[in-house]
Amino acid sequence: MTARPRTAGRHTHPGRSRLNKAEPGGKQPFAEFVPRLRERYEANRDAATAAPMAAYMRGKFEFLGIKGPLAHRLLREALAGLTRPTQAELQEAAEALWALPEREYKYAGAAILRRYVAACDASFLPVAQELILTKPWWDTVDALAANVVGPLVARHPELGAVMDEWILSEDIWLARTALLHQLKYRARTDAAKLTRYCLLRGGDKEFFIRKAIGWALREYSKTDADAVRAFVARHDGELSGLSKREALLWLNGRKPKARTAD
Repeated sequence: MTARPRTAGRHTHPGRSRLNKAEPGGKQPFAEFVPRLRERYEANRDAATAAPMAAYMRGKFEFLGIKGPLAHRLLREALAGLTRPTQAELQEAAEALWALPEREYKYAGAAILRRYVAACDASFLPVAQELILTKPWWDTVDALAANVVGPLVARHPELGAVMDEWILSEDIWLARTALLHQLKYRARTDAAKLTRYCLLRGGDKEFFIRKAIGWALREYSKTDADAVRAFVARHDGELSGLSKREALLWLNGRKPKARTAD
């Protein structure tokens, strides 16, 4: 990580904390979170489960072998009784978790950012960008796009100019983030920006970009079905077949398949 390199090595022993003094009200400081989570995750490491999880992600990443429901429960336990984090504490925790090799720690980092994103201001976007670009794949990128970058841009409209830069980026993950950052905006979606972004990358050969175009349009079709149907028809020759199929899934009475490793 380049933003705060000292963070990665700060919590090296599961269960050991550099702070134990309770805050007013009896809560423990948020600095306890990463060691508490590591202690719980390490205690539930399962090599037999980790192997198929790694295979599902094409062998790109290491896994502890902790499936979603258990991971969520352990995360809640690690957060229990802790103070609400500041932006600086969130950054430190996320960077520490991203520095660990197993993928579940990055999922936990994305989860706490989603939970406490309201504590972050516009200055957090470069931190989110660094996380997006660190060992990127659709799993972490999409979580950050919809749940961290999206809320930041919604609260700080000036960050829209950064999205205008990212959509043109040669890095597919920044471009995908720009396409997906409005995923949960619903009626607040800037439709003109969404369709402009889709057309800017409509001729892209990259699978992850084509898929993101379709996904973004499909989500917006739940808010304005006629607009999406008309847009796809009007730009039939500018969008890939994959983008068009994904965009019209709901409108054609079909449901998207469960997320895969793409």
